[in-house]
Amino acid sequence: MSHSDGEPTPFERVAERETSRTDYYREILDRNVVAPLRILISDTRGLFGIGSILFFVFLGTVGVWLTNQPESTQYILLPPFQDAAHPLGTGRYGNDVLLQLIHSTPFMLQMIAGGAVYNITMAVIVGTFAGYKGGRIDEFLMTIVDMIIAVPALPLVIVLAVIFEPTNPIVVGIVITLPSWAGLSRALRSEVLSVRTHSYIEASRTMGLPTASILRHEIIPNLMPYIMINFVNAARRVIFASVGLYFLGVLPTSGIMNWGVIMNTAYETGSLYTLDTAHWIILPMIMVVWLSYGLIMFGQAADKVYNPRLRARHATTMTQETARTEEAES
Repeated sequence: MSHSDGEPTPFERVAERETSRTDYYREILDRNVVAPLRILISDTRGLFGIGSILFFVFLGTVGVWLTNQPESTQYILLPPFQDAAHPLGTGRYGNDVLLQLIHSTPFMLQMIAGGAVYNITMAVIVGTFAGYKGGRIDEFLMTIVDMIIAVPALPLVIVLAVIFEPTNPIVVGIVITLPSWAGLSRALRSEVLSVRTHSYIEASRTMGLPTASILRHEIIPNLMPYIMINFVNAARRVIFASVGLYFLGVLPTSGIMNWGVIMNTAYETGSLYTLDTAHWIILPMIMVVWLSYGLIMFGQAADKVYNPRLRARHATTMTQETARTEEAES
């Protein structure tokens, strides 16, 4: 169908420039990777958070690959910044403190990732599904959540740690956060109850879209700022809880290397009572505070990533730059 003068109708017109597969993937990259990175880097907090996280990831991968395992080669206690071979000094048993911190990082990162991902995944699945479906399903799931909330978290974690004595870092992270997802799921359920009445959700439901598709594409994206903040908080809880439990000796320390174990060993050898060995227990504390603060800064800056105006502006800027580059090359 066309106009009487031979002109195509608006429905028959095609774009002057066809989108190639390369352009399609570049657009996805711009929207999902480049634009969020630009938003984070434009914020000082985001820059510090990303820099801190990348530093610890580098330390736990390349740093471990480039250095040897710390060994007790000599029973000489060295203070920090006195020997080039041991820049952060050694412990009472002659172990290089810097090497201990580096080789403890992979265990910490795996434990943090396992605990935080488990916590958020369980909370999002249960909370959003219960809030969206409502009715008997909501009542059943929230009854289970309330029962979990009623159980004291710390005693439960200690009992499970003593009984099972987990050594795998991912399992340790899950055990530490085992009951803590319940409170977040109830909070997410409350958010979903207010979101599901919006017109676009009703339209998706009327069109017969599957529940999983509606949750994934319509509801969860609206909750991402809240989810991201709680993801960061879950990661920080894993750090503090794990270091505390290893420091107290509740979790098994034999054959395991992480910052809590270093502090436990330093404490047992009297590092709290002499200045000569204080660095052995202070330096792991600095690592804990640094990583925790970096996660906080990243979480605060990530709130801007889900601002649609900022995302559109940064994504548009990237697309325009790409277009200008293509024009210049042609």
